[in-house]
Parts: sequence; structure tokens; C-alpha cells
Amino acid sequence: MARKNQSFNKKTNLYSPPPPRAGGAGQIPKPPSNLPPYLIVPALTLTGGIIYGYYHFQDEVPYTKRKRLLLTSPQHELTMGHNQYKQLTQFHKKDILPSHHRASVTVHRVGSRLASSTKTFMKQYHSSSSADADFYNKPFTYTIIQSDQVNAFVLPGNHIFVYTGLFQYIQNEDELAAVLGHEMAHVLARHGGERLSGNVLMTLFGRLLWWIDPSLLLYSIFVPAVKVLRELPHSREHEVEADHIGLVLASEACFDPRAAKRVFGSMKEGKKIPQDGNKANTTSQQQQQQPPEFLSTHPSYDSRLTNFDNWMSEAMSIYNANGGMRCQRIRREMAEARKIASAEHMRREEELARRRRHRG
Repeated sequence: MARKNQSFNKKTNLYSPPPPRAGGAGQIPKPPSNLPPYLIVPALTLTGGIIYGYYHFQDEVPYTKRKRLLLTSPQHELTMGHNQYKQLTQFHKKDILPSHHRASVTVHRVGSRLASSTKTFMKQYHSSSSADADFYNKPFTYTIIQSDQVNAFVLPGNHIFVYTGLFQYIQNEDELAAVLGHEMAHVLARHGGERLSGNVLMTLFGRLLWWIDPSLLLYSIFVPAVKVLRELPHSREHEVEADHIGLVLASEACFDPRAAKRVFGSMKEGKKIPQDGNKANTTSQQQQQQPPEFLSTHPSYDSRLTNFDNWMSEAMSIYNANGGMRCQRIRREMAEARKIASAEHMRREEELARRRRHRG
């Protein structure tokens, strides 16, 4: 007789056991969920929002074509840069050189010629919207600060600051153009907005970690990891990009692109240009004080000089376009402008000397 609730298998001549009943001992239990339902929905929503935002706010850097996240609008960057400009000019009010100072005149002259090349650059490598046009068409301002600090930087809105300590390593207008072109490139690539966008994203991740782990253990690991693995590499990437675009701008404006290697080579060696008839000074400590590249916001001088070598043939082809005739003509105009500026400087110095004599 067949046993109750069992089926007979003719091939094996054996009875198979009955299927387990719901909730019975033979049923395999479902694994419990690790997250409560009230956390799953917000987590999925946040993840989906991040993925959507990443692709929606993707942008492309002009010329280099690098893809990056850009959350800020051009108008927001303009407002941010203008506010910082007002704060810095107020802070350095006593140290800002007058517009008729020889250093100010030189920076304005070189900067104006470079600024004209930025318009050519943007027409060729960037499709501007109306909002972008307002951002990129702002005139450049040049603030020269009396300081031994060797530095120059730019704010969104085309505000360039130059410290006079930089002139210890600059011999001519070509070398000054290498520095100013680098700063202008930061604006054209909107590196300021990109940094701000990255900070916003990392702040969101930090808050999410704080929510997941109120003990802040994960957050204490997250902060230094972001610094070394994201912020510093991105900063170095921006500097490399600005070096590259700046070299193109200088070449387009008919400044000798080979000067970039000279000025950064001088900084690497700590070789200062003789001032007021003094002998050249070499500061060996400058190179020793440079941190390892992976802990620095800037590439090492060796990396930068190697990059210039890699880009130089491209830059020289721009500089020597049309058989070099265009740049030969423009450089003659530059020489004439320097003569006029020098004569104006001498006239002003003589006038000041005459006034001092009359006071005496």
C-alpha cells in the first residue's frame, strides 16, 4: 500500500517525503533585513539623487575637454569673487601700489594683451551661453600688492592679484605673461566653481556619515582621506590645467612660451633676479621646503618643467603661426609700448624730484 501523503517514484522504487508545510520545521526561513524600512527609502532616494546630480551637472573644461562636476552658476561665482575682491582690497589697502607705479603699469600692459587672447581662446574652444558670456566678458582687474611674498592668484570675476615678491623671479614681459596667463586660465576653466562644487558634495557625504555613525569614527577617517585622496589631487590637476591653457594664451598673445620654463626654473632653484644693482641671490632653502608632491596643492617644479617640455611644440606652433609674421609685428608694438612707458616713468620721476626740490 502507498503511504499517506507520500508519492512513489517508479525509477527508484522509493517514497519521497511530503513537502514541508508553511511554517513547518522543513521550511527555509527568509534572512532578516539589515536595514529597517524607514532607512531604506531615504538611502535609495539619496543615492538616486546623487547619481542624477552627477550626470546632470557634468561640465567640460575648455581646451582640455576634462569632464568634471560643476554645481555652481556663473552668476554665483561672479558674486562670490566680487565679495572676496572687496574684502581683500580693503585688507591690503595700505599695500596696494598706485596705478601709475611702474610695476602696476607693466602688469596692466601685459595683462591687457593676454586678456584679448582669452576672447580668441573662448571663441575657439568654448560654446558660451548668455550667462557664460557675462561671466567671461568681465574686464580683468589687476591689484599689485607690495609684499615679499612670491605669489599671484585670481578670483572669479577676473580679479588678479600680484605680490611684488614675484618680480624677484621675473626678468621680462614674457615671463610675467607666463604667470598672468596661468591665473587667467583658472578663470577660463572655472576652477573656483569646481572647487566649491566638490566642497558641497563632500559636505553632503560627511553629513551622511555623521547620520550613519553618530560616534564620528567614520567621519574622523573620512576628513583626512578626502584631503589626501581628493582635494590635493584635484588641486594639482587644476594647476596643471592652468599651466597648459596659460601657455596657449601666452603664445596666442605673442609672448614667448619658452619663458614659462625660465621663470619656473628660477623658482625651483631659488634664483632671484638682481635688484637695484645687487648680485643675484640663490636661496637653496626654497627647494628643500617643498613638501612631497602628493601632499602639495601644486605639482612639483620638476613635474611642471617636464609638462612644459611636452607642450612646447604645440605652443611654438601657435607662436610661429603664419610664418611668425603676426607675432613679429605684435612684438615690435610691444617694444614700442615699453619705450613709451619707460619715457612716461622717467618724466614722472623727474616731476616728483622737481617737486621735492621746491619743498626743500
